[in-house]
Amino acid sequence: MKTESKIKIINAWLCQIEEKSITPIFCDFIVDKGVIKNVNQKSFDNFVNKTYKEKPDEYNVGGRVITAPLVNFHDHIYSRLAKGLPTLGPQDNFHNVLKNLWWKLDKALDEEMIRASAEMAVMESIRNGVTYIFDHHASPLAVKNSLTTISSVLMENNLRGMMCYEISDRDGEDVTRNAFDETMNFISNHRNENIGAFVGLHASFTLKDETLRRVTQIVNSYNMGIHIHLCEDGIDREISLKEYKASPIQRLKANHLLNKKSILSHGIHLTKEDYPAIAREGCAIAYNPDSNLNNSVGLPDFSAVPTSIPILTGTDGMHADIAKSMKQLYLLSRHQKNSFNDAFGWFIKIYFDQLKFVKLYFPDFTKLQQNDRADFIVWDYIPPTPIDNSNFWGHYIYGILERPVISVAQGGKFLMRNFEIQTANESEIMKNIFKHGKRLHQKFQSMIEE
Repeated sequence: MKTESKIKIINAWLCQIEEKSITPIFCDFIVDKGVIKNVNQKSFDNFVNKTYKEKPDEYNVGGRVITAPLVNFHDHIYSRLAKGLPTLGPQDNFHNVLKNLWWKLDKALDEEMIRASAEMAVMESIRNGVTYIFDHHASPLAVKNSLTTISSVLMENNLRGMMCYEISDRDGEDVTRNAFDETMNFISNHRNENIGAFVGLHASFTLKDETLRRVTQIVNSYNMGIHIHLCEDGIDREISLKEYKASPIQRLKANHLLNKKSILSHGIHLTKEDYPAIAREGCAIAYNPDSNLNNSVGLPDFSAVPTSIPILTGTDGMHADIAKSMKQLYLLSRHQKNSFNDAFGWFIKIYFDQLKFVKLYFPDFTKLQQNDRADFIVWDYIPPTPIDNSNFWGHYIYGILERPVISVAQGGKFLMRNFEIQTANESEIMKNIFKHGKRLHQKFQSMIEE
């Protein structure tokens, strides 16, 4: 990845990641050849009493907070054009939402729409400080090269990501075969240091036993994880038990598809009998609170989830604001009558669970220490009271997460600086997105008129 020339970042609260804590230090530092150099700690009180003028080779962040970039552990980039579409049937329960919106949307996509969706997701992600995206894709009538289309947009904008195609039997044997072909093509030919792959699965209730056995072969051959929708709604358990005489977790366990590299998204309707198998194998559960609230599928009892299970945060394609999702999880924990201490402790656990999990795929994920990758985000937040490692989380939850991201850097290159996207002409990109979004809208309109 191309890096910018050496630049000095001055007057920054650099929030360095320790083993189980965050230590904010007020400092200047240099970004050189894509890494952090020469971290020079100094007095914030002196900064408060002085006026600084930015030099040409400096970026004065003016006392703002810098953290590591955010990670979206469950996105649906293909959903980005689904704003303002006509409704195509009842959406009175989750199964009907799938059948009458998402399963019609994904079949309406073509390669140009997929690319436009990726462009929109990238612009939104950068603006929200998200530079690592774990995507879960579906386009049953445009499967071939769909993952390379998405990953190419990420790479053009210097983002990193994990790709997968959502294998499902809901659209017939040809589509299932195409999904396996796309998965194998991407795994074999398109992974690199910035783009990785899972084996993607829709949900147990749309997957035949034979399909799961084929997935097991891939997982074993490549030492990979799966990325699956799991018990998002009660329908997953209900149909799985009816059609396959086993719960979703029992089916995954029987096919040896639970491992520490896997993401189980949602997990709302898991039972206390399900958790031991997840904990034993080290799988991570990715919660997507905004989407779950929007779909009225319920919420898990967070306090009932064993602390040994890693917890991640996603948006389920509803938006790119992972900070909002993280704050939402904290508030929902409080809503479930957990104490401030317990809710704080749970939030901190999630933060470090996410750091540990992302390092399974990107071992060089930054800790913002000297000689680390220069991946960072500048929040429009100047601490109004003293900040250190003893009170960082109070600032983070109630202050930092409430403020916009002003600048984003990845590998030493600014993706956004002072709210201006640096990787592309955002206005022209949005024109292209609208062009293909309009075509999608027209497709939906024609479905109503037929």
